[in-house]
Amino acid sequence: MIDRNMKNVLVVSIGFLSLFTAYGGLQSLQSSLNAEDGMGVTSLSVIYASIILSSMFLPPILIKNLGCKWTIVAGMGCYVTYSIGNLYPGWYTLIPTSVILGMGGSPLWSAKCTLLTISGNLQAPNENKAAADVINKYFGIFFLIFQSSAVWGNLMSSLIFGSDTNGTNITMEDLQYCGAGVCADINSNSTTKRPAQQLVWTLVGCYIGVGVLAMIIVAVFLDNIDRDQAREFREKREPFWSTFLATFTLLKDKRLIILIPLTMYSGFEQSFLSGEYTKNYVTCALGIHFVGYAMICFGAANSLCSFMFGRLAEYTGRAPLFCLAAVTNFSCILALLFWRPHPDQLPVFFVFPALWGLADAVWQTQTNSLYGVLFPRQKEAAFANYRMWESLGFVIAFAYSTFICLDIKLYILLGVLILSMVTYLWVEYQERKNPTLPVEEGVYDTDFSKENYILNQTSL
Repeated sequence: MIDRNMKNVLVVSIGFLSLFTAYGGLQSLQSSLNAEDGMGVTSLSVIYASIILSSMFLPPILIKNLGCKWTIVAGMGCYVTYSIGNLYPGWYTLIPTSVILGMGGSPLWSAKCTLLTISGNLQAPNENKAAADVINKYFGIFFLIFQSSAVWGNLMSSLIFGSDTNGTNITMEDLQYCGAGVCADINSNSTTKRPAQQLVWTLVGCYIGVGVLAMIIVAVFLDNIDRDQAREFREKREPFWSTFLATFTLLKDKRLIILIPLTMYSGFEQSFLSGEYTKNYVTCALGIHFVGYAMICFGAANSLCSFMFGRLAEYTGRAPLFCLAAVTNFSCILALLFWRPHPDQLPVFFVFPALWGLADAVWQTQTNSLYGVLFPRQKEAAFANYRMWESLGFVIAFAYSTFICLDIKLYILLGVLILSMVTYLWVEYQERKNPTLPVEEGVYDTDFSKENYILNQTSL
């Protein structure tokens, strides 16, 4: 029998699976599908710039007033508008819908993380386990289901675009511009060819359908577990500015400041795979219809490893997993600097996304869990900061995408990775010396003292 908390984890995971089957597929295709004047990459930059803006104030306001459930539903609606904008892609359709998606993105993810953290804290006493272990498990289950969206969304795109009768003709002259060896504008390369408009409409129509389905699943089946807290917050009518500035107030905690490079690296590495690898390696050497198949390898590896690492963290701790991810990404970056992609090396195109998925499984599950463990009393503001700094990484990476050479982008990624691990290990060391005390749900006292914690527990 599935308990209530596990049921809510499964519902929100399936909802995100359905929603990001659509958005994940579109994001992987933007740099190739809407390559003209860099429109696709620009739209992604606008999305994450908007997420930064919304992270500054929207998540605490919406979550505390609406509760996690209805914040998630509203955020999903914003994502669906972006799919609609891709029916007739242009500057006047993609950019406004990108802004709308971005404004809903941070509340959506912050509400999801808050809900999983609340569920983990509620379930921990029932299982006689530490809250951190249950939260780790829940994030692992979530990312197991959620990351498989890359499989289904990209499978849809590859099957639909694979039926295009106007195949891509890739010559040896085209191949010299693939990879990090030659600094050239791939937008001028003939391999980046847009599929027939009818196929694009078919694909986007499917994406809109699964996005709407996600909203229905969450609205009908997800419990409003923080409804009483939201009602109490509305009745108290706390000063607007205290909620508005909650995201920035948390920046007084030096642990959050130190974690910024790690959080931004998550944006850098995801944007590289979806924006650079798909365009400069897969589309350039194989054609756009292979992008989906490559990203399926990423999604499958990410999904399975997310579940495995979520369970494994209980026995190994976070640090060994972070080190594994760092070594994996470090090796991939070095290899991509020297690899010259060629159609005859077909298996290699899928090995890189699979290894990237293994590493990303750690960055996603363990970093989210780390935020939940370090900031249990300011969950909404903490996860808003997570989305804000991760999105800044996306924005920077997408912003320089059309201006600097691919090898320079790889060196930047390498530098951010090294800085991220140094700062992360410092935070981990400090946390081992002075562990953050857990908190029972419903207790929002900001006093971190042990005496106050014990007082709160005995009063419940």
